[in-house]
Amino acid sequence: MRARIIYNPTSGREAIKREMLDILRVYEQAGYETSAFATTPEPMSAAKEAKRAAEAGFDLIVAAGGDGTINEVVNGLAPLSKRPMMAVIPAGTTNDYARALKLPRDEPLESAKIIFQHETIKMDIGKIDQSGDTKYFMNIAALGTISEVTYAVPSLMKSLYGYLAYLVKGAELITRIKPVNAKVTYDDGEYSGKISMIFLALTNSVGGFESIVPDAKLDDGKFTLLIVKESNLAQILQIVAQMLNGGKHIDNARMIYKKTNKVEITPLDDDQLKVNLDGEYGGDAPMLFTDLQQHIEFVANRSGMPEAATISDQTKQKFMADVEKLDVK
Repeated sequence: MRARIIYNPTSGREAIKREMLDILRVYEQAGYETSAFATTPEPMSAAKEAKRAAEAGFDLIVAAGGDGTINEVVNGLAPLSKRPMMAVIPAGTTNDYARALKLPRDEPLESAKIIFQHETIKMDIGKIDQSGDTKYFMNIAALGTISEVTYAVPSLMKSLYGYLAYLVKGAELITRIKPVNAKVTYDDGEYSGKISMIFLALTNSVGGFESIVPDAKLDDGKFTLLIVKESNLAQILQIVAQMLNGGKHIDNARMIYKKTNKVEITPLDDDQLKVNLDGEYGGDAPMLFTDLQQHIEFVANRSGMPEAATISDQTKQKFMADVEKLDVK
């Protein structure tokens, strides 16, 4: 058997690069003839190498880096009719996908050693069709004016809590919360009207939180669709507080929370809807989203699944303290 490690040499303060010899040794001990490829600044470098390695007959493709690197590897493999197994070695900021797979997120070598557990899961992958162009994502698609701030302040927006802290403290951002008029069609209905945010989630881990989608299933062929109707800052903060309090946001009157295989999102009245895919800009709606059930098999810590959605008391306290500083009406 052969494995190809596709790694981002600049991720995680270059921890991957420092530990590469030990990581290679782990996969060799697991029975794989293993080689490595360092990504380059060329667009979609990881995706192109993943496709090449898969077509060359490699049995395992290891994505080592942040969620952006994993997304690229998924985009290289997802269109293929024969897809090798994937493994993940996290080395990014939030490492959402590693969290969903229950992998050690701060120790690349320990993440590699999960291969010895011989546990895998076939994960759903999101497919996007837009005017003949097709893209894929593995964790989250976010739409709405607020999500666009990701591109303006990426160091803060890589983490959802960092994003919310900036939302609470940044007057400039508060002025940019502008609802967008759109139509959202899903399996058993549709919603048309002003929308503050839309999320399509494939896992329960979004920006480091596991309580946004408390009932997530990783392989059921269904997105979790969250639509936040037109809301002011106080209402958005209320939704977030409910999210932190055991996932109670799913019953909020300003929230639509659905399980669906397909979602079509169309802006109305010439409004613009930018799409954020796994933390990076992914184009503008209209778009059709389809959940490809159990599309790629991943090495995972299955013995750690499922786990109740939790969030640390420290994170709750910090968020609530920030909210109390605001004079929100």
